[in-house]
Amino acid sequence: MMQFTDTLPPALAMSNSSLCRTRPWPGLPTAKNLGSFGDTNCMEQLLVHCANAIESNDSTLTQQILWVLNNIASPDGDSNQRLTCGFLRALIARAAMTGSCKMLTAVANASPNLAVETHRFSVIQLAGFIDLTPWHRFGFSAANAAIIDAVEGFSVVHIVDLSVTHCMQLPTLIDALANRPEAPPFIKLTVAGTAGNIPPMLDLPYDELGSRLVNFAKSRNMRMEFRVVPSSSSDGFSSLVEHVRSQRLLFSDSSGGGVDNNEALIINCQMLLHYIPEETLGAVSNLSNPTSNYSHTSFRTMFQKSLRSLDPTLVVLIDEDADFTSNNLVTRLRSAFNFLWIPYDTVDTFLPRGSKQRQWYEADICWKIENVIAYEGLQRVERLEPKNKWVQRMHNAGFRGVPFSDEAVSQVKTMLDEHAAGWGLKKEDDDLMLTWKGHSVVFATAWLPA
Repeated sequence: MMQFTDTLPPALAMSNSSLCRTRPWPGLPTAKNLGSFGDTNCMEQLLVHCANAIESNDSTLTQQILWVLNNIASPDGDSNQRLTCGFLRALIARAAMTGSCKMLTAVANASPNLAVETHRFSVIQLAGFIDLTPWHRFGFSAANAAIIDAVEGFSVVHIVDLSVTHCMQLPTLIDALANRPEAPPFIKLTVAGTAGNIPPMLDLPYDELGSRLVNFAKSRNMRMEFRVVPSSSSDGFSSLVEHVRSQRLLFSDSSGGGVDNNEALIINCQMLLHYIPEETLGAVSNLSNPTSNYSHTSFRTMFQKSLRSLDPTLVVLIDEDADFTSNNLVTRLRSAFNFLWIPYDTVDTFLPRGSKQRQWYEADICWKIENVIAYEGLQRVERLEPKNKWVQRMHNAGFRGVPFSDEAVSQVKTMLDEHAAGWGLKKEDDDLMLTWKGHSVVFATAWLPA
């Protein structure tokens, strides 16, 4: 990434010393004490002050803070420096899009390399990419173990896969079902063909991905049906839910009523539900447009209630344990900063500097940071909620939590042994929590209709 002070228009560009003299900033040390800025808390405070200065269009104060951040937030530095650099990039992108700070709008317009460039993975690249860390593998292991238990005795297993990782979980599950003591089931797999560019992105059409999965199942002597339903998180995957409902009603009509007792319906949600709009977006819409028909009942709530009406055999919900829903920029910035240090910290344990995989990994994190910080309204899709909120939502929708078996816990622990020592597992009531150095990262929950 470029040095920000080098991109300022001539009328705004200033020397380091003059930037420091422009206006006294309470608590801002001089350039001689820049070493003290390496503290993570100080970096967070600088970003908060920068965000406030940008939002109030205070160009002078913004320049002062930018100068300091430019000296300490190296894109090639340690994990805290790279994290701070990602947030600084996102703040400049916000200013450019909203016009909230004219100086930074000019900087961004003059610096096209500010844009985050995410990678489109081949299937093999994506599989290898996911295997680098337990971030996704944790959810895969926990969910697969719960699904295998839930579908015991069923001859047909219908899996509705709502995942950001493009069915990368499925080969391991297919293998396990192929080896179960009774005859392997017939698998129906339904996925949402979303149009969004949410990383990690796959450089392969879904119909071709489906063909590969069907052939893989065939190689394990299993029959499999793959179906893509064009659907979007922006309306709570309503098309997908209605498709599943119509399929179940179609069977009910053809069989004289009732749900097929030989078919298990599994809803597998892997880090995708937080892209569904929630209540804070509705509140903003209604405030900005009093005539809006947007209901205070969010699409997120409606989606969960619609899942309950399908009477599924099991719902597995895996997501990141953080809160990015606040409509206050500074609150959101603090929450994101105090969660997204984790992937930056972990990457130093398994990828060398300068590697392509590290560039891809950190570009995906930067995409998330930019979406949380730079965007508002419908464009801000990274709306994480912590585990306790999801648990309450699921209870309200008519589900009850079920514990993961000892076998599931054992499988997760075995998987974690393949990774760095900082990863850990915590049991919380019926749920599982992936941790990094004791900090909560990703939760896994399993649900039955109450």
